[in-house]
Amino acid sequence: MLRRLFLPLLILLLLPVPAAAQKLIALSFDDAPRGRGAFFTPDERSARIIAELKAAEAPQAVFFVNPGALGRGDGTGGEERLAAYVAAGHVIANHSFSHPHLNATSAEAYLADIDKAEAWLQGRPGYRPWFRFPFLDEGGKDKVKRDALRAGLAARGLRNGYVTAESSDWHLETLAIQAAKAGKAIDRDALGRLYVTWHVEAADHADGLMRQVIGRQPVQMMLLHETDLAALYVGDLVRALRGAGWTVVSADTAYADPIGALMPDVPSANGTLTEALAWQAGVPAPRWYRYNDTALATAEFNAQVLHEGEGE
Repeated sequence: MLRRLFLPLLILLLLPVPAAAQKLIALSFDDAPRGRGAFFTPDERSARIIAELKAAEAPQAVFFVNPGALGRGDGTGGEERLAAYVAAGHVIANHSFSHPHLNATSAEAYLADIDKAEAWLQGRPGYRPWFRFPFLDEGGKDKVKRDALRAGLAARGLRNGYVTAESSDWHLETLAIQAAKAGKAIDRDALGRLYVTWHVEAADHADGLMRQVIGRQPVQMMLLHETDLAALYVGDLVRALRGAGWTVVSADTAYADPIGALMPDVPSANGTLTEALAWQAGVPAPRWYRYNDTALATAEFNAQVLHEGEGE
């Protein structure tokens, strides 16, 4: 047991620390294929995401797939859209079949759901044997369930498709959808600024924590979702990351980093790998990017994007 816990940490400690700052990051998109958002049809959205990534000369990204979403309000081309991502040079991986919460599901049922998604994914072009936990929920406070999933993934030849940087873009998308449905005027320029700025800040936050906790700069994996906001602004995000000193690399490059061998033992397994490592190292809260606080993010959205409260 001790060898299993400490060997990955020993590997990291023996790695050379780069002589100069080396900010590397890859992009991942969860919940593909999604239904309609605030601005586009699903088909329009996918076409725009592909075009924006190409225009920004972004390398291979990974789209984590929920096969159970196919045919449920995802337009006429859910499967075709996934194939289009692969044809554009990106890859696909497992995000479960039905997107369950592990803390509300037995380990056996959860693994069966993973297997159902694998049955759809395996053998398809662009497939990678990576699994990302929906909601980043790896078992919460239930360590028995957490360990059962770790063992189950290993037995299936799947690796944890962990996240190191995120800014809760799913929440920003939800706010935009709600505003559009309510007929509110949406300042798209301001919305784009929030989307881009928050993600760059989240990446820098993760970089600082990793340097503090493990003493080096691993390749970061950023969590995005297949949203209308990505369709509008992901190209701007890639350019802004580069402007902030980041090199955007492939998903394959990110998941080749030895940090993926680490399995932090913390009171609750839910969130980014960065946060878990910081927690395990005794870094006090908050260990997450500030706009992961949805109340704070909502207030900023209302003020900056909806201009609520102006002139009062």
